[in-house]
Amino acid sequence: MILFEIKSISKKYRAFFFILAEKFRIMKRDDALKLVDTYIKNEKMRIHCLSSEAVMRALAKHFNEDVEKWGLAGLLHDLDVEITHADLNIHGLESVKILTQLNVDTEIVEAIRMHNENAHGDKRHKLIHHALAAGETITGLIYATALVYPDKRIESVKVKSVTKRMKEKAFAASVNRDIIMECELIGLSLDAFTEIALNAMKEIAGEIGL
Repeated sequence: MILFEIKSISKKYRAFFFILAEKFRIMKRDDALKLVDTYIKNEKMRIHCLSSEAVMRALAKHFNEDVEKWGLAGLLHDLDVEITHADLNIHGLESVKILTQLNVDTEIVEAIRMHNENAHGDKRHKLIHHALAAGETITGLIYATALVYPDKRIESVKVKSVTKRMKEKAFAASVNRDIIMECELIGLSLDAFTEIALNAMKEIAGEIGL
C-alpha cells in the first residue's frame, strides 16, 4: 500500500489512492507460487520456473534492478505452458490475460509476453526482455549439463562445462543458443552470463533436485 497519511484526504481521493496502489502493486511471491501450482502440474516445468526465477533475481542484482519484480517475471513466465500446450504461436498470450486480470505489474506482464516473440512478432527491446529470454533459456542447458555429470549434482558443474556444451548443437538440442546469446545485448559475455546463472541455480539446488 502507499505509505503516507491519508486520514485528512477526502473520501473521494482516498479511494483513488487505494485503487492506484492496488493497480500497481507487486504480487507477493507466495501468491505467485500458488498460481504456478494452479496452472503448472508438470514437475520439470515447475523446476524450470524456479530456476528461471533464481536466474532473474541474480541478474536483477547484477544490474541493480528490482529483484522481486524480475524474480516474479522468471517464476511466472511459463504460466500458460500447459494451457497452450507449449504452442509457440500462442504461448505467453494466455499468461498475459491471466496476469492482467490480477493487476500484476505491467512491466512483469510485458516481459512475459516478450519472452516468446513468435506469438506476436514484436521484438525484445528492453533489458528485462533480453534478460528473461536468455535467462530462462540457459536454465535448460545448465540443467542438462548437470545431469551428465557422474553425481548429477549442479555443485559439480563448472562454467566452462556449460559453455562447452553450448557449442555442441546436438546436446540439449531444444535449447535455443541464439536466445542465450542475447546476453551480449545486455552487456554480458557468455562466460559472465553463464556464471551468474549457474551460481543462481546452485543456490536453489535442493529445490530443483540437483
